[in-house]
Amino acid sequence: MTRGDLDADVVVAGLGVHGTATAYELAARGRRVIGFDRFGEGHLRGSSHGRTRMIRRAYPNPVWNPLVERAYAGWRRWERRSGVPLLHRTGGLYAHPEPGQLQGPGCETVSDPGRLRELAPGLSLPDGWHAVADPAAGVLEAGTALHTARAAARADGAELMFDEPVLRWTTTGSGPDTGVVVHTGRRSVRARRLVVATAGWVPELAPELGGLFTTWRILTVTLRPGDRIAAPPSLPAFSVHRPQGLMFGLPDVAGSGFKAGTDTERQWDPERPVDPAGADEIAELCALMTRHVPGVSADPRTDVAEATACLYTMTADRRFVIGALPGTPQVVVAAACSGHGFKFGPAVGEAAADLCDGIDRPDLDFVDVTRRLSAP
Repeated sequence: MTRGDLDADVVVAGLGVHGTATAYELAARGRRVIGFDRFGEGHLRGSSHGRTRMIRRAYPNPVWNPLVERAYAGWRRWERRSGVPLLHRTGGLYAHPEPGQLQGPGCETVSDPGRLRELAPGLSLPDGWHAVADPAAGVLEAGTALHTARAAARADGAELMFDEPVLRWTTTGSGPDTGVVVHTGRRSVRARRLVVATAGWVPELAPELGGLFTTWRILTVTLRPGDRIAAPPSLPAFSVHRPQGLMFGLPDVAGSGFKAGTDTERQWDPERPVDPAGADEIAELCALMTRHVPGVSADPRTDVAEATACLYTMTADRRFVIGALPGTPQVVVAAACSGHGFKFGPAVGEAAADLCDGIDRPDLDFVDVTRRLSAP
């Protein structure tokens, strides 16, 4: 197909943070982009809603470091264009019963209790635990970022369509003229490339990847803002590796409130609306918040500003799935999931845009769709 035969250069399926970021990056390059999402704009059915997310350089394997750096550079790029602050640097402390679980540029392994109190006076950890301190960690204004990215993509000519799922796609042409025809319930769109960024719904459009993903229901609780013990410098971004599952916390910055959640596995069918947070779940998480941040006001009856249940799309190795489908290079998958994907939004959008433009990205081999899911 020639460009004149196309309705778009790229179709993006899924308009959470990674699909939106892909549309943003491609439209900024002058590509004609049409994006589709199965739900209405602002919906609560996926993983991209809510005000805040954590960002950090501390990761278990150095293979992540280049992509982390691209993420930080991307957020700075998005801030410059929007003129809106999107990243609050608070520092981070990531605790584990064993030392040496995380690494990253500028990170420090800490075992001395006095040093731990110095870095996070509001945080209480079990005796004998170790932590990795990450001075570059912080809190992202996730909701604002998603809004500004969509606005910028539209300003650059992208069409973003909601309440219109992509149902299937077919290939067309051969050689340099290969492309795709993307079918929704309302239209068929001819494009050079398709980006599948549908998280838990990826297997509907790429069945060969279905065995890579499970979907979890995750709960977060946000307390009312204004409690000084839950704000920097008393409290940084943090996580605590409990046997029952990771607990993570985001301090109160810019009136966001202290937010915490747990990565306790509860598998969920993404086709079902997510059950709202139950009173017992909220009370349990409030108790965890007070256990690790003693003195914080976390009465589930009076201090909770928001309790949200959302979905994580998980892989066995907690790595993303990014790359062209084997044998179908015109279809690129961008499933940056496993509970830590939002912070990579600009980097994933840039990566998907590069792959659509035929730019080689060997730095993405560790998250390629063809890898074995075994490494940490």
